[in-house]
Amino acid sequence: MEEHRVVPDVVDTAPPALLQVKYGALEVSEGNVLTPTQVVTSPTHLSWPREDNALYTLCLTDPDAPSRDDPKVREVLHWLVVNIPGCDPAAGDTLAHFVGSGPPSGTGLHRYVYLVYRQPGRLDCDEPRIPNNTAEHRRNFSIRNFAAKYKLQLVAGNFYQAEYDATSDLIRRQLGVLK
Repeated sequence: MEEHRVVPDVVDTAPPALLQVKYGALEVSEGNVLTPTQVVTSPTHLSWPREDNALYTLCLTDPDAPSRDDPKVREVLHWLVVNIPGCDPAAGDTLAHFVGSGPPSGTGLHRYVYLVYRQPGRLDCDEPRIPNNTAEHRRNFSIRNFAAKYKLQLVAGNFYQAEYDATSDLIRRQLGVLK
């Protein structure tokens, strides 16, 4: 994560464990390149080190908006789920519904960072709930600030990189940022 500057752009220190993320047969592997078409839906498998009776927060964020060279809307939130028992986001409370990668044309590779945090207990969050058809409340998100606010402990992480393909336009239309 240091090599690709996820540390310090997104988190202060590298996660202590690797988060396993799979999209069918494709696996996220510390900065490998996947296409927006390959990651258009939520992962089919997630796994991280976990403790009995603990609750977790899962985040997917893009720190490279609109581009890595000009990240003026860092970060864009792609998925945020709290109060996850075990490794099952569907059993948690979704604050931001999953949105696939949609980097704009000509902006190069974007990093898409998955992070999992252990919660000190059940969270009652005051952030707005974000559906998957709006960009509102997704820009200028900071997982660092969110984690500090709720006293979350970083458990695991992973990331992939993606750049524009035709699916990017579909994602951007879905969010209302492309007509």
